[in-house]
Amino acid sequence: MDKQYIVYMQSPLGQVEIKADDNYITLIRMVKSADNVLTTKDSGELFPHIRQCIIELEEYFAGVRTDFSIPIRQSGTDFQQKVWQQLLKIPYGTTVSYIEIARRLGNSKLTRAVGGANHRNKLWIVVPCHRVIGADGSLTGYGGGLDCKQWLLKHEVDNSKTVL
Repeated sequence: MDKQYIVYMQSPLGQVEIKADDNYITLIRMVKSADNVLTTKDSGELFPHIRQCIIELEEYFAGVRTDFSIPIRQSGTDFQQKVWQQLLKIPYGTTVSYIEIARRLGNSKLTRAVGGANHRNKLWIVVPCHRVIGADGSLTGYGGGLDCKQWLLKHEVDNSKTVL
């Protein structure tokens, strides 16, 4: 079994925990507090993919990054993997409804299952579950809270006009 590494960084929304193994980023999530906060300035000892993850998240929050190139892996069912692949296709600064993702997967009755897979996404922002909204355009469930979801969507819309 691969070793697990955990680092923390500060974001405009609070502390972010990043977990990785020797080859992949396996978890990115907001946490209430962290004892040690690393930034790109003091992360020189980290594996390149962990350091790159911190850099890419900082660029995202600075409004200069719209997609991610870090190696990611998360375990889940075949269905969850399919949903997460659909999330990766949602363009920066746009939203898609749960029912639209279900339709893309071939069955509009899978809306709740799509929501469940979205909820189990462990790669915050990189696999952009915040871009999924209700069919009526409303902001619905989000692990980080609706205020966080609203902030992320506004951040992307505001920066989509200036990012090349």
